[in-house]
Amino acid sequence: MRCISRQLSILLSGCVLLLAGCGKNSFSLPYSSSSFMNSRYSAEEAAGGRAEGFAEDLCVVTGDVLRDGVNIENAGAAGLFDVKNAETLYAKSVHKQLYPASMTKVMTALVALENGSLDQVLTVSDAVKITTPGAAVAGLKTGDTMTLDQALHIMMLSSANDVALLIADCIGGGVDNFLQMMNDRAKELGATHTHFMNPNGLPDTEHYTTAYDMYVIFNEALKYDTFSQILNMSSYQTSYHDKNGKEISYSVQSTNRYLTGQAQAPANVTVLGGKTGTTNAAGHCLILHCKDTKGNSYIAVVMQCIDGDTLYAEMTELLEEINNL
Repeated sequence: MRCISRQLSILLSGCVLLLAGCGKNSFSLPYSSSSFMNSRYSAEEAAGGRAEGFAEDLCVVTGDVLRDGVNIENAGAAGLFDVKNAETLYAKSVHKQLYPASMTKVMTALVALENGSLDQVLTVSDAVKITTPGAAVAGLKTGDTMTLDQALHIMMLSSANDVALLIADCIGGGVDNFLQMMNDRAKELGATHTHFMNPNGLPDTEHYTTAYDMYVIFNEALKYDTFSQILNMSSYQTSYHDKNGKEISYSVQSTNRYLTGQAQAPANVTVLGGKTGTTNAAGHCLILHCKDTKGNSYIAVVMQCIDGDTLYAEMTELLEEINNL
């Protein structure tokens, strides 16, 4: 697959599509999820040429890329990308717009790392409040303080939705401004089939992305060592402070079954880390960073599976393809 630069972002507008499959209700989307061209694919590329000034750093996918023996039938979308060679190894419906659930927090982490400092102290305001029943939270209270480094660890490992709000509120100078930063950054990266309505991925009909866009965003976030290191951790212990300065001990475990030993990657494939996402609307989702025995890196993403066991079974089958190269 030919790859082109992330420097060009062409906003595809004027298209409306009714999307079903993210819950029971259909709703209008501002981009075409079945469009032949994504934001990285120029007219010259489509004609078989190569636009001048383009860097071959990311994969271009215009349709499904299927392989014999790989049967990802229970996922709404899936993709496997060779990072070093910028080659798409597998793609199923990677431009289909779906709910990302907590995979959203990859973008939250990226924007925070780009605009904050790890030792920056974040203070919980009244804006940091989660009312969605059953949503994962750390239980933050107004006046609590922690560093951005602590917040990123807790958010990425345990998927705490209130911590995502804390990061957005403090790094963005308000949650709404941070959301604008997230959406602007997505467009800059070329993830133009994506729109965020919150920093944590809780359900909203106007909050969506694609498997391809998640690959693009995740690939950018991996450029930060802190992000990669956090993803590689199976657990984390820390202590933060309440409004009176009292220490609050906190420990979390990764939601990634490959890191906790509940799932096993194929032989010769090492899972370096990733981000899960689960809501009733999104189903079960997972994006991973992996390597083979030669140290080559891969990004794999599976979205909209019916349950966790199916998600990891489909992801393992997808990762097995690395051994067939």
